[in-house]
Amino acid sequence: DSLNYFNLDPIQPEKVKSIEFGYRGTFFNRVFVDFNYYFNFYTDFIGYINGVDIFVTQFNTPIIRDVYRIATNSSEQITTQGAAIGINYYLGDFFALNGNYSWNVLNKKSDDPIIPAYNTPEHKFNLGFRGRDIKIKGTKFKGFGFNINYKWIEGFVYEGSPQFTGSVPTYSLLDVQVNQKITKLNLTVKIGASNVLNNKVLQVYGGPFVGRMIYGSITFDWENK
Repeated sequence: DSLNYFNLDPIQPEKVKSIEFGYRGTFFNRVFVDFNYYFNFYTDFIGYINGVDIFVTQFNTPIIRDVYRIATNSSEQITTQGAAIGINYYLGDFFALNGNYSWNVLNKKSDDPIIPAYNTPEHKFNLGFRGRDIKIKGTKFKGFGFNINYKWIEGFVYEGSPQFTGSVPTYSLLDVQVNQKITKLNLTVKIGASNVLNNKVLQVYGGPFVGRMIYGSITFDWENK
């Protein structure tokens, strides 16, 4: 069978030991910080091996009969590490700024030939601005809120099947949403757009390019009725 053909042992469950620490704090009663870091030690890390079934003709011409992609365990210890930080800053009673950044990396400790299929960008961040029950120059927009969020994702190598392995380029997205709460009817109406600038982004190699998506919703709060 395929496992014997490639001299691979049957796959074993992946095991991981993790070291994590973090910090959460408040400054000036307006700035909220959440930070965490992790370091993972993997035993029997699951990756993939590619192989081909080749038939050689009497004229010494190789002919590929099939291509294989088989899950297997790494023979060495594999480690990953990463960190994330999130900050929320409240501007008065109506507005807030928020941002977060994450860093994730697969550490290669050996020359193990497996394909790890980590499929995670090393760097990405979000920046946001939101408001609710806004009051401007004495005029209060009760129940009205909005949320604007910018995302940036660094390009990375996406390792899928042999025919779907390649680079996902760096991309960014801008999301916008407005909402209105109708207290008397216990309703919340939302209208928004994901990727409002309609950037054609590729999030998975071999998948489609994704553009703008516009959505709307009406939520009824039954408990407060």
